[in-house]
Amino acid sequence: MIGMILRLPECGGVPYDLSMPTTPETAAFDRGVRPVLEIVLPDRVEAVLSFRADPELQARIEELASKSTEGQLTEAERAEYEGYVRANKFVAILQRQARHMVGSQS
Repeated sequence: MIGMILRLPECGGVPYDLSMPTTPETAAFDRGVRPVLEIVLPDRVEAVLSFRADPELQARIEELASKSTEGQLTEAERAEYEGYVRANKFVAILQRQARHMVGSQS
């Protein structure tokens, strides 16, 4: 998955990747945070674009993803997993905005 920061299947087992179509929710969130990101990102664009989950976190996410696919998550694990899904979406938006900023500088 190109540009992926966290390999996170959604709770339904569908992989979330940055090439997926934007949903109304992600488009609204993106639009809502864009002004703040334009303040914060200019000095950190390369760091945002190169961000990857550390191996320990990635292993935990993959463990939860597997358990989710098999329908074996506890309530606490489901909550943890859903938090990672939300975090992944947020980082994906940051990276999309960073790529846009780099593209507009060319």
